[in-house]
Amino acid sequence: MVKIALLTCGAEWSGVYREIEKAAKSVGGELVFPEVDLSYIDEVEERLGFKVGSANLKLMFARAMSIIEGNTDAEAVFIATCFRCAEGALVRNEVRKLIQQNTNLPVVMYSFTERTKASELLTRMEALTTIVERKSLLARKKQEGISLGIDSGSTTTKAVVMIDDDVAGTGWIYTKDVIGSAKEAVDLALKEAGISLDQVETIGTTGYGRYTVGKYFNADLIQEELTVNSKGAAYLADKQEGEATVIDIGGMDNKAISLYDAIPDGFTMGGICAGASGRFFEITARRLGVSIQELGELAAKGDWRKIRMNSYCIVFGIQDLVTALAEGAKAEDVAAAAAHSVAEQVYEQQLQEVDVRDPVILVGGSSLLKGLVLAMEEILGRKIIVPRYSQLIGAVGAALLASGFRYKKMKS
Repeated sequence: MVKIALLTCGAEWSGVYREIEKAAKSVGGELVFPEVDLSYIDEVEERLGFKVGSANLKLMFARAMSIIEGNTDAEAVFIATCFRCAEGALVRNEVRKLIQQNTNLPVVMYSFTERTKASELLTRMEALTTIVERKSLLARKKQEGISLGIDSGSTTTKAVVMIDDDVAGTGWIYTKDVIGSAKEAVDLALKEAGISLDQVETIGTTGYGRYTVGKYFNADLIQEELTVNSKGAAYLADKQEGEATVIDIGGMDNKAISLYDAIPDGFTMGGICAGASGRFFEITARRLGVSIQELGELAAKGDWRKIRMNSYCIVFGIQDLVTALAEGAKAEDVAAAAAHSVAEQVYEQQLQEVDVRDPVILVGGSSLLKGLVLAMEEILGRKIIVPRYSQLIGAVGAALLASGFRYKKMKS
């Protein structure tokens, strides 16, 4: 069992603790509560730089100090505070920084509500246990032999065939039936690579449908998308050593991940609304009567400052868009405003909770939109890397990691 130190405020009285515990157990994790030295509470203001009013948050800080001082036997840390608590968000982020600066433990943060369920926490807990249990596999830098990677995502399904460290074939389709979509994507990738399925030596799956697809294809590796996407992004950007930041804007959610040697050491997922995802671009493109690719080019030509679009909800965001068009706004300015809105939300919702380290790697289907890349560069004030196959990083990462099982299979 992987020992996961739980640092939280309010999970007990809100009824969420049992859900956190259930999620941890389902992936082979065991929650532990750090021993507390009450003298640490006197250091709260000095360490964090501001006054903390909540006694529970002070206790959370004290437990973090116990981890830092080596008084708690833990292999990973899960930090959670209430979604509605601004003070909790501040303390949560500062505690995360302290742990990362003073330990080498993987850390995951989460903002919960009274309705949070174990299923919503599963990917985060799985990522924590994966980092602890598969460090040697995650250290893999080259793909060997013939591997197939499948990313069964919420919006699209991707497949990649890799042969001796090169991408030989790709497949990409919209997700409908999970198994049927995976088969279609795999067939496309195999056809492009010029091989048949029985020639594939190892198979890896990731994404929302990873277990279903993995079982169907008898995969060697079935792994959550945080570690797989991180590995794929760092591999494609040729940044597998040292620090980096991955921004993954998907069809329904997004992720911000800080890396060291291509392994996540801090990450956050999701957003308040799909208005910060590729789904918003799909609706915008449809409303403007252009393709997704054309939307990216339009956005690169427009001026977002001419459009009022400051909503954090996909419904209200579309209302802003419709209103602007009714008032005679140019399509390129509306497209630019949509790109800037998504970039701004990713910055404010995700990038405030991770250390943004150079280089910054932008991946996911939305990374192909030129206007979004420009918007992210403007907001961050730095150049961004968009590697080749940036929309396929999950499938590439799955193929790369799955190849680690090749020698084991050859010996058996």
